[in-house]
Amino acid sequence: MSHLPYPLHSGKNTKFTYFAKGVLRLFIPKAILRKRLPHIIKSGLAEYDLETLKERVGYYNKLSSKTPLQPDAPRLAEHFLTKKGHAYFFDTEEYTRYFPQSLHWRHIPGDVTHIPPEPSIVKSRPIAGDNANSVLLKLNKVCHFIFVKSDIQFHDKRDVAVFRGKVPLKQKRIDLFERHFQNPLCDLGNTCRNRPAPPEWSKPKMTIHEQLQYKFILAVEGNDVASNLKWVMSSNSIAVMPKPEFETWFMEGRLMPGVHYIEVSPDYSDLDEKLHYYSTHEDEAMRIINAAHRHVDQFRDQKLEDLLSLLVLQKYFDLTN
Repeated sequence: MSHLPYPLHSGKNTKFTYFAKGVLRLFIPKAILRKRLPHIIKSGLAEYDLETLKERVGYYNKLSSKTPLQPDAPRLAEHFLTKKGHAYFFDTEEYTRYFPQSLHWRHIPGDVTHIPPEPSIVKSRPIAGDNANSVLLKLNKVCHFIFVKSDIQFHDKRDVAVFRGKVPLKQKRIDLFERHFQNPLCDLGNTCRNRPAPPEWSKPKMTIHEQLQYKFILAVEGNDVASNLKWVMSSNSIAVMPKPEFETWFMEGRLMPGVHYIEVSPDYSDLDEKLHYYSTHEDEAMRIINAAHRHVDQFRDQKLEDLLSLLVLQKYFDLTN
């Protein structure tokens, strides 16, 4: 994951470095990794709190009984790098290489907003309903897992809500722009150039550093989750959004309105009211910022993140094969 860089940088992860590491991992013999897996898990179970491990593994992988896959489910040995979905290949391969390649699995890359008919490894899933077949793994992290290391204080920021992102074909964002584009309390900009949208909505992209000059940052779901939510919650700004409908490894389903973020109605009719309130109640704003930081802190230990990923997959293979 990356941290807040110097101001002229976009603030996003460097994909060249990310993919280079992924390619280098391909040269490590999988047989060696399979032999190391029991030791990695044993030492991890001894190092970390067992209840915490059990809770998070159970959240990501909700399977509770043997659920065999259909006979046509591919084997891990058939998992290859293709022209599309490089990030999903490298993120799954990083952990599946520790397991026998004869095991069967289902993996659905991309922005998944449905619950598959049989247990599948996914990046995102609906929060509501029986989503046990959607087994979460930390996927496409090069784009999604960006955290801020340092930031200016909340009271030194602008009393405005900012948003930059792709708007066309994303109804939740269209609704926001239609209602609040002219709102002086908002600085909204559509950064998509190749799909139709009102031309006045178009504005240049902003770096993460530039967006962090604002007290409030709108985190509006697009195809699935709001990809900026993770770095917003690690900053001294506050995420403003309707209640999320989708979740990833970041456990968006555990976020509580008024505790981790400022909730607004799905039609954004109360946006002005909420911005005014938290602009004048800094003590409550700071409580939200501090709670958001505590949620983010769960994901900063890379050794723990690796262990959890292996445990989630181990449970998946135990129950599906």
